[in-house]
Amino acid sequence: MASGRAGNPPLPGLRTARTPVAHRPVPPDQDEDAVLRAMQAGGGLRLLGLRIVIVLVLLMAAQAYDGSLHALSHWFILALYGLGTVWFGLRERGGGPAASAYSWAGTGLNAGLAVYVLIEHMLAGGGAGLGADAVSRLPAFLLLLQTGLSMRVAQTVVFCGVVIACWSATFLIGLLHPDLFPNEETFPTAQLTGLATFAAAGLLVVDGVVRLRAAVARALRMEHERTLLARFVPDAVALDLSAEGGDSALGVHRRHACLMILDIRGFSRLSGEHPPETMVLALLAVRAAAQAAVAEAGGLVDKYIGDAVLVQFVVGSPDAQARAALACALSLRRRIAALNAARAAEGLFTLRVVVALHAGDLLVGVFDDGVRAEYTVLGPAMNALSRIEAQAKAAELELAASGDFVDLLRGALPEGIRAVPVPGAVLPEPLTLFAVAGEPDPDPALPRMRIPASGPSAPAQG
Repeated sequence: MASGRAGNPPLPGLRTARTPVAHRPVPPDQDEDAVLRAMQAGGGLRLLGLRIVIVLVLLMAAQAYDGSLHALSHWFILALYGLGTVWFGLRERGGGPAASAYSWAGTGLNAGLAVYVLIEHMLAGGGAGLGADAVSRLPAFLLLLQTGLSMRVAQTVVFCGVVIACWSATFLIGLLHPDLFPNEETFPTAQLTGLATFAAAGLLVVDGVVRLRAAVARALRMEHERTLLARFVPDAVALDLSAEGGDSALGVHRRHACLMILDIRGFSRLSGEHPPETMVLALLAVRAAAQAAVAEAGGLVDKYIGDAVLVQFVVGSPDAQARAALACALSLRRRIAALNAARAAEGLFTLRVVVALHAGDLLVGVFDDGVRAEYTVLGPAMNALSRIEAQAKAAELELAASGDFVDLLRGALPEGIRAVPVPGAVLPEPLTLFAVAGEPDPDPALPRMRIPASGPSAPAQG
């Protein structure tokens, strides 16, 4: 069966450059402040408490090391740092335009203290003992952790850069002028080990912050898009679409979909023969039948276009979409038959419908021009579907499908159902048309699903 997936031309690349609309909201994953607020939400008091805990740890560590080695200026500097970091933390927690400036000031304060303690220890005898070395480096690692928990990548990188640069410079001075630093035998090894350890820890912290921010940004994008989609589609479809990567600037996704269109035959003629109220009731009955069949099969009514119903199946693998779409079409046929039986019993005119099925890659999502948002699908497959429907009408088919759709079923048609090529269908290459027939008609009074004979198709009617 040669239908060829080439029946659907490739989708053009998404153009992310659009004329900006002044009131278009910025997607939360592209708003740095939104990402930062989400990561810091609920942690304001805890982060402030962490600052206080770190100050206390530094004070206890310095005393445990040997308070007698520290001049009064050391304790004065620690006290100033404690007051400064708590004050900066409170100002930053207050928010406002100056919050970022206070955060940067706090980062500078952290880096300054870390460098001060490291250099002071090196001048006092760096490398004299593992315990003393560990205590002197503790502030650098604790303050690295505190800066990383701010979730600001740039500030974490700056903190690491300042500490590593100052530590490296002091280390080089010690190598060039060993007389300036005691314990010159153990000094190089001890400082080089500590510097390498801090650099590795800094890389890990920066990488962790970057990964965490990316994860939060993705979560925000998914939630934003799910909320937007939930206005138009069921939650299952919204979750499925928002979970995959897409163009977050446009809010659309490249997605394979199976499409179905239902059209009432001769609706214009019937409208001229019956009162408008009667036609409205008939149209609503068909729409209700279509909605029930679509919901049962897990599809989605894209839109109502006059007396036509456009349906899409976008969840699941392409073959699963095709099976669901075919099941929907067969269910719809049974429901229309039951509707006609009820209408005939009431002495009302019966309705004839044509259903066309197609499959292909589309752009799926909420198309928002800044004034009006609409969920729909776009792409060459939509244009092909209208041609397939027109040819199904011309061939007097009740249920038709394209070769692309039939190929997805891989010969696994339901029992008693056949897909037969329609000769003479006027479609652009390489699209082909198939009549789907063979199921026993639910109402013997209705015409059976016919398989067209060979020869050119008749002009479209209705």
